[in-house]
Amino acid sequence: MKIIDGNEMVLGRLAAYVAKEALKGEEISVVNCGQIIITGNKKNIRDGFEAKRKRVGSTQKGPKYSMAVEKIVKMTIRGMLPNPRHGGRGRDAFKKIKCYVGVPKEFESSKKINFKESKSKFVTMEDVLR
Repeated sequence: MKIIDGNEMVLGRLAAYVAKEALKGEEISVVNCGQIIITGNKKNIRDGFEAKRKRVGSTQKGPKYSMAVEKIVKMTIRGMLPNPRHGGRGRDAFKKIKCYVGVPKEFESSKKINFKESKSKFVTMEDVLR
C-alpha cells in the first residue's frame, strides 16, 4: 500500500500519479487532501468551482458536485482513469483509491510519499471551498 501526503502537491499531477499507480494494481491512500494546491488565479479557480456547483438540473436530478475536499480530489482522480462506470480495469483501479482530509491514526507512523513543488500562484483546496 502506498500512502501519499497531499501537502503542497499540485492536484492534477497528484491525480495523474495516483491513477497510474492504481492501474498498476497498487492500493493507494491520499492523506491531507485539504492541503493540495491548485495552480492559477484564486478568483478564477473559485468562480469555476462555484459555476460547476450551481449547474444542477433540479432538486431531484443531478449531477451534484460535493463540497467535501476528499470527494473533489477523488473525482479528479476518477477523470484520469478509463471510464469506471463501464467496469473493467478503471473500476478495479478506482476501488483501490482512498482519500482522507487529515492523517488517520493508522497512517501517522508510516512513511508517506510527497513531491512538493514551489509555485507562485496557487490556492489550497480548503480555500476554494470556503
